[in-house]
Amino acid sequence: MKPKKNPKVDLNRKSGLFFVIGLTLVLMLTWWALEYKSYDSPTQEIIISYIADPDLQEEVPMTEMIKLPPPPEPPIAPVIIEVVEDVEEIEETVIQSSETDQEKEIIEPIIAVEDVEVDEVEEEIIVPFAVIENVPIFPGCEEGTKEEQRSCFQQKVQEHVSKNFKYPEIAVEMGIQGKVYVQFIIDADGSIIEIKTRGPDRLLEQEAERIITSLPKLIPGKQRGRPVKVPYSIPITFKLR
Repeated sequence: MKPKKNPKVDLNRKSGLFFVIGLTLVLMLTWWALEYKSYDSPTQEIIISYIADPDLQEEVPMTEMIKLPPPPEPPIAPVIIEVVEDVEEIEETVIQSSETDQEKEIIEPIIAVEDVEVDEVEEEIIVPFAVIENVPIFPGCEEGTKEEQRSCFQQKVQEHVSKNFKYPEIAVEMGIQGKVYVQFIIDADGSIIEIKTRGPDRLLEQEAERIITSLPKLIPGKQRGRPVKVPYSIPITFKLR
């Protein structure tokens, strides 16, 4: 004889419901596993913050602009019209014409030749040393012919340069050497003027200018018996040994 089962405790009767609940739980677990994200926890976190001191917070008082009334306009002075009676007689000014009458004869004063004064302007004449009639004479070269005076002048100038020559110490230390071209003018009174130098260095140019400046006063050159200016040039060589 088989035992009879109670229909209330029969599990097969609700097997479909249990299957649906189990399937739902499995789907929920699967969805949760797919949506879950993991984050690495930081080893050290640095937080920088600024806390304002409540004592430093000042309340700015509210200001109210006071509108001042516009300044009063200055009073307008009344216009006083004064009527002046015309009692004085005004003299009229007569302007005479300065134009001459064509009928009048213009008489100009006659000036005699003796009354005319002519100022003589001395013309500045510069004659080169090579073509001047009487060359400038160096002291000690007064005797001899014109050619001998010319040769004596050139020789004396060279002797003067050699005698007064001093090599600048700074130029020696720096090893500066070269040729300096010097040009100057012997004035109509025999003095040396307008010295111009051109060389490799300013130190050498200054020394050459000093030498020429120390030349003695010369007897000026003459052209047709009249003292004139005579330009002269000479090269001075600075050489280190």
